[in-house]
Amino acid sequence: MIRFFKVALLGLLLVVSPVAVSPAAAAGTLTWTADDDITRYKSAPASATPGPTTIVFENSAATGNTTGMPHTLTFDTTTEGYNHDVNLNILASPFDTNNGRHQATVTLTPGKYRYFCSIPGHTAMAGELVVTDGGGGGDTTAPTVSAQVSGERDAAGDYLGSATVTVSASDAGSGVDTVEYQVDDTSWTPYTAPVRVTAIGDHSVQFRATDKAGNVSAVGSVAFTVVEPGPGEDTTPPVVTSQVTGDRNTAGQYVGKATVTLTATDAESGVKTIEYNVDGGAFAAYTAPVVVGTAGSHMVHFRATDVAGNTSAEQMVSFTVVAAPVPDTTPPVTSAAVRTEADGSAVVTVTATDAGSGVASIEYALDSGAWTAYTSAVAVRAPGAHTLRYRATDVAGNAAAEKSVTFTVVPPTTGDCPVPDTRATVIIGDQDTGIANADTGNGCTINDLIAEHASYPTHAAFVRHVETVTAPLVAAGKLTARQQGTIVRAAARSDVVKGVQR
Repeated sequence: MIRFFKVALLGLLLVVSPVAVSPAAAAGTLTWTADDDITRYKSAPASATPGPTTIVFENSAATGNTTGMPHTLTFDTTTEGYNHDVNLNILASPFDTNNGRHQATVTLTPGKYRYFCSIPGHTAMAGELVVTDGGGGGDTTAPTVSAQVSGERDAAGDYLGSATVTVSASDAGSGVDTVEYQVDDTSWTPYTAPVRVTAIGDHSVQFRATDKAGNVSAVGSVAFTVVEPGPGEDTTPPVVTSQVTGDRNTAGQYVGKATVTLTATDAESGVKTIEYNVDGGAFAAYTAPVVVGTAGSHMVHFRATDVAGNTSAEQMVSFTVVAAPVPDTTPPVTSAAVRTEADGSAVVTVTATDAGSGVASIEYALDSGAWTAYTSAVAVRAPGAHTLRYRATDVAGNAAAEKSVTFTVVPPTTGDCPVPDTRATVIIGDQDTGIANADTGNGCTINDLIAEHASYPTHAAFVRHVETVTAPLVAAGKLTARQQGTIVRAAARSDVVKGVQR
């Protein structure tokens, strides 16, 4: 009597994609390339020889990537049947700092490596690299292969809802090349992950392994029965999600560190464990958020198991960590230069530079005046000695020490003002003080000294200028203190440097 069973194989994915495969590469360098396609690498080596090897992965405009799409070249370090001694995970895109071309040095050993792109949606990009030393070294012993069945069982030993078969193979000679299995005498299939059988009924799973010298093991088998789960039996695995947090730069990279938080829920028997690994390492129990602080591209794989023994499919989240910038603790460098104009006035230019975070502000104070934001060169026309103090602060908050520059304004002693202001009274803007516009002694009048049509950074700076240039006239007896006060108040009421300068 022939019995037919419907076999549901979950968790086993075989993807075959066309890949441009080059012949065995010269010992020492292997090159992979990628373009806009997410189903295969543009080119990839098929075989290599053992030993130190330079891996080159290029995903650039030169290899046909016209959209800026990123890809990874990741070596599988968990799937049975493959070498797990190379931990390689290169993320490349045409817009990264290397323009999409990266390389790493690894040591290959005889055997077979599986590689793939770890970016979600790109996992069809996969292939195998066979490393051989040219013959198996006289190995005539077949691999040792075994299988283990796991799952929740009833009192009779039958599996409730599903059974998972895990196959293991080892070879002390040339190494395991392939592992195969079949369910209920169907057809031989490459074994890449544990096989989950959910069809109700009796089952037999056969398995075998072949080493790199061509020796094939005897066929082994395990038999078991899957029965319907009883009422209330939990056959649904947990739902597990991840969240990556941290400070990010404009490129979306995490600065200094990234924190991965895993969350699992199970509406039936409840979550028993959550596990994770970082960059293909061994799985570990998740007890707190995982902090990854090493600069580079990273992948965190995770899964969860409920109290009934159901394990979720393995998932992955990828991200990049970059080193945090070095804090800026150095204040700006400041300097000042004084230039004397033809009319005897002084023009002071203040300069500040900061190689770290950049200059945030520059300030100056003339004589006993208040600190004022520096926006352009400061013109000083009042005769006499002056001191201009200056300082600067950078974006990080570092303040430069206060500095100063001293200078003397000496009005020309030869020749009169080129075009003296001969109005009868002192007039500032629309303010007529009624005070006689006297000659100050060198052919220039009081209005000439006030110079209302010159450039001033602020209205307050103009008022201080008027106060400064009239003070010597009081000392010389050309103005009284009261007259000086009237002139200064007129300057304060004027529209000079208040919107439109008159």
